[in-house]
Amino acid sequence: MQAYVYKSQRKADTFVYLAKRDDFSLLPEPLRTQLGDLSFVLEVALTPERKLAREDAAVVRGNLSARGFHVQFPPPPDPRVRPDA
Repeated sequence: MQAYVYKSQRKADTFVYLAKRDDFSLLPEPLRTQLGDLSFVLEVALTPERKLAREDAAVVRGNLSARGFHVQFPPPPDPRVRPDA
């Protein structure tokens, strides 16, 4: 399964995976508004063997099949790191 990955220009470290390149029609309007402009980053083959850095590829494939998109939000902050340190 091919996936097309876009980076949100408004939300740091937030990415959208699409089943069809440049097909933003399946993204709910409130989500599209929240993410702002999306810039194409890469095309990737999501095979069962594929490992992704911050997402479970099987979950991404499932969301692409069911919805046509998957949103990767930034990881939660590490509670061990103090922001004022």
